[in-house]
Amino acid sequence: MPTVLRQGPYRVYCHSHESNEPPHVHVDRDDESAKLWLRPVRMARNTGFAPAELRTIARLIAERESMLLEAWHEHCGR
Repeated sequence: MPTVLRQGPYRVYCHSHESNEPPHVHVDRDDESAKLWLRPVRMARNTGFAPAELRTIARLIAERESMLLEAWHEHCGR
C-alpha cells in the first residue's frame, strides 16, 4: 500500500491488488477512511468522515488529480 501523498492529517494511498478497478485512492485519518475515484473525482466509499471533512478531502484530491493519477498508474495500474 504505497503512500502517494501526506497532507495535514491525511494519508493518501492505493492498494496494488486493486488494479481491476478504475483509478482511485484511499484516504485515512485516525479511524476514518474514504475511497475516491479519480476520473472524475467522486466519493466511492466513506467510513467515518463527516460531510464537511469529505468536501475538504475531495478538494484536496481534485487539486492533485493529475499527480495522483500518475502515481496510481505507476504503483497500482494496469
